[in-house]
Order: sequence, then structure tokens, then C-alpha cells
Amino acid sequence: MKTSQRAIMEAYEKLGEACTEAGPLTDRERALVKIGLSVGARLEGGLHSHVRKALEAGLEPVEIRQAVFLALPTLGLPTMMAALTWAEDVLGSRKS
Repeated sequence: MKTSQRAIMEAYEKLGEACTEAGPLTDRERALVKIGLSVGARLEGGLHSHVRKALEAGLEPVEIRQAVFLALPTLGLPTMMAALTWAEDVLGSRKS
């Protein structure tokens, strides 16, 4: 789509940049929000992407796992376990 619909993709990327610049959240805070949104929406690919970005933003695996665990009381065990599995796809055997 990036080549066949260049104008749409450029507009989408600009929207993302505008949302990022619209407030005071740090990269780490935004990464945690995006993880929570991906977990809540059950977006496996999105969670993979946002876990990678969270690591790039300096979050530790233990912080990412806690963000996923916080889904348990609100979204339930099946959703949290699915999300934890998806997060572990990226985190793998990383410590902490």
C-alpha cells in the first residue's frame, strides 16, 4: 500500500506524528499506552510492533509484562494470556 497509495500512507503517518506531538507524554509513556490499546483491542500484530517500540524507548521487559498483566482484572484471563503470549513472541528469553 505504501507504493500504490502513497498519499494515503503519507497522510496516515502525518496523523500519527500529530498525535504524538499533541501532548506531554514521553516516549516511554506513549509506548505503555500503545501496549494497553493493543492488548484491549486484541491486536496481535499491533502488540508485537508496540513491544518492539517499547524496548527501543527504553522500557524493560518486566515493565512491558506488567503492562500486559494489568489487563487481567479488566479484560479477563483469556485476553491477558493471549496478549502475554504475543508479548513473549518479541520478548523471548529476555531477562527481568
